[in-house]
Amino acid sequence: MTKRRLTAQWALWVMVFGAASCTVAQSKSETDWPAYGNDAGGMRYSLLRQIDASNVAKLRVAWTFHTRDVSDGSNGWKRSGLETTPILVDGTLYLTTAFNRVIALDPSTGAQRWAFDPHIDRSLGYGDGLINRGVASWLDASRTAKQPCRRRIYEATLDARLIALDAAGGKACADFGRVGQVLLRDVPGYESRNLGEHPQGWYHMTSPPAVIDDLVIVGSAIDDNNRADMPSGVVRAFDARTGALRWSWDPIPRNPQPAVKSASGTPSPTAASWNTGAANAWSVMVVDPARDLVFIPTGSASPDYYGGLRPGDDKWANSVVALHAKTGTLAWGFQLVHHDLWDYDSSAPPLLATIRRNGKEIPVVVQGNKTGFLYVLNRDTGVPVFPVEERRVPESDVPGEVASATQPFPSAPPPLAVQHLSADEAWGPTEKDRDFCRAALGKLRGQGNDPAIFTPPSVQGTLAMPGHLGGMTWSGYAFDPANKLLVVNVNNLPARVRLIPRDKVKDDTEDGELGRQAGTPYGMLRRFLQSPSDLPCNPPPWGTLVAVDLEQGTIRWQVPLGSMQNFGGAHGPIPDGSISMGGPIVTASGLVFIAGTTDPHLRAFAIESGKELWKAELPASGNATPMTYEMNRKQYVVIAAGGHQVIPEEAQGDAIVAFALP
Repeated sequence: MTKRRLTAQWALWVMVFGAASCTVAQSKSETDWPAYGNDAGGMRYSLLRQIDASNVAKLRVAWTFHTRDVSDGSNGWKRSGLETTPILVDGTLYLTTAFNRVIALDPSTGAQRWAFDPHIDRSLGYGDGLINRGVASWLDASRTAKQPCRRRIYEATLDARLIALDAAGGKACADFGRVGQVLLRDVPGYESRNLGEHPQGWYHMTSPPAVIDDLVIVGSAIDDNNRADMPSGVVRAFDARTGALRWSWDPIPRNPQPAVKSASGTPSPTAASWNTGAANAWSVMVVDPARDLVFIPTGSASPDYYGGLRPGDDKWANSVVALHAKTGTLAWGFQLVHHDLWDYDSSAPPLLATIRRNGKEIPVVVQGNKTGFLYVLNRDTGVPVFPVEERRVPESDVPGEVASATQPFPSAPPPLAVQHLSADEAWGPTEKDRDFCRAALGKLRGQGNDPAIFTPPSVQGTLAMPGHLGGMTWSGYAFDPANKLLVVNVNNLPARVRLIPRDKVKDDTEDGELGRQAGTPYGMLRRFLQSPSDLPCNPPPWGTLVAVDLEQGTIRWQVPLGSMQNFGGAHGPIPDGSISMGGPIVTASGLVFIAGTTDPHLRAFAIESGKELWKAELPASGNATPMTYEMNRKQYVVIAAGGHQVIPEEAQGDAIVAFALP
């Protein structure tokens, strides 16, 4: 290796992982995958190069592990999915199952080393189904290798517990909380409700905790659209050793004044009185230890589609927020959607990177949204790197609703998802399908030249484009620091949203997802716009893989991702491009790995061009983000393949599949 090449490799290693020393041999941080997004800032970037464009087509299954944890929804339980992304630390692979079991595997063979079962109540109505996306790890440097719980594995469970396990043997760490666990349901707005009114499953956890210094930080998943006054979306930090609460932060602190009621008894909101909850951080959080910052992506306030009882912008819902990790106090916040009425959560995890603009290195946090907008913000201040303009958007025609007059539109990058759809653009594989979609779109507010992205819900019915599964989802993105490219999978999926007056909710029989929004004047019904063929009513591609030049704020390339050829049954030839739930990773060899599509495949793309180089069929769709590591000088790429918990067209599975070169 030449001195020049060694110097370049060292510089890249420092930039990515903040190394303090360098050796020619690979370090553990290069070969491991120690956190959900690999590094603490969630770049999902690996320095491994063994698998590259010249040999990726030779990848074969190295081993498969079956969790045996599957529910098809027929026994009173929710349907399960498998969304875990394993981590690799200290020579062991750690992952979670649909039933919240934590399993440790041999990374070379896939053989089980231990398993821990928290025995969750699988019968509760968890809104996200039976899923979990992974674990976090912490090393207690004050303990020796022979002492228990030196390395700890943390899981946040569906039934709202934070559990600490000894990484070596899978036993609960007795000194953490009460016999290894902390109960998380003691949040404002929850403890006052009996189970008949507020089922336990409405407040749960799906994403791994974040770890910074000696703190474990958790958010929550709170069901959408059940009622106005859902539990608080409080974010909390616990002592990594003892489980003691260190701080808590509420994105929308509760107003102590009760709502004023009109003569008819209907709540009448004022600027000083409102009822709400949620705005919870249900996605993955990331941290910057050097700056003592934790970055929180927040969702919508409750309920999603009627905001008459929560006037104003609802800060800090639908935002990305930087908190001082030691205290939980606000450093800065940036709101992506004001007074959300569309379920436009900040569901994608924040991503920390460094880019060069105007001759200066700028530390940034990248935050995408279901709208399809991507925001690039200065990591220290929250100020947009590319200008953001507040533009006027349509008003609401619903009595009692006051929609935000403006919304923030970034000048760059351009929208990554399609944000409009007209009846003239209706698509379908047959003329019958196209006629159906054309008629359905013609009845909706927000179609045509109107900006469907921010047209408020209506009693008539409103087009949401992208819908609540559109744009950038929890799948997130990966960043290549060498090429300054952000790679992200994006959904183009329209939905119809209709508000139902309270006195008509009980009698409404339309097929779709009903949200009662109790405590408000309106229930809600939403459904994706699909033709009789089950395929979406908008022109394909319904899913794309996009590479964004973060320094220029431009799209470098954009290609259809996967296929929906067999979705909903047999069709004639269908153009490529599938909706996807599961994100990408990037390697230093110039490869992007991603699954997530409704067709069950793991794929590899060239980072420079977006060309598909390889794909392998999986036992079920891989609705998770892959990871990669090196063990005994062999590089592995691992993906969870279990199908999706709410897409009945996808076959279910329980497989963790590892690929490697022969």
